[in-house]
Amino acid sequence: MEIPDKLYFKIGEVSELTGIKPHVLRYWESEFTGFRPPKSRNQQRLYRRKDIELVLNLKDLLYRQGYTIAGARKKLSEIGRQGEQMGLPMEKDAWRGLIREVRHELLQLRNSLKNLPKE
Repeated sequence: MEIPDKLYFKIGEVSELTGIKPHVLRYWESEFTGFRPPKSRNQQRLYRRKDIELVLNLKDLLYRQGYTIAGARKKLSEIGRQGEQMGLPMEKDAWRGLIREVRHELLQLRNSLKNLPKE
């Protein structure tokens, strides 16, 4: 599945991309500690690419592999510990996404600096 090249996604967009209903996404936020998308000033959830990847992982664990919420929570924590212990490198797509996000933020910063009044 291709995740669009955007910095933030609203809950409806995440729902469409992943096939998970918004109320389920909100429930998962309460059940999985690593899944807490920040909120905008209007209190809208702002999902990032890593949040969408986590949703897809949870969907696979819960719906395809048949894990319970507690089992999926344990599995994710085991995967996290193994990755830290082994020093696993990021996948190529993860690096690309990170670079895209940094580039986008740098361009926004440059544009905002251009708009500052001259002294």
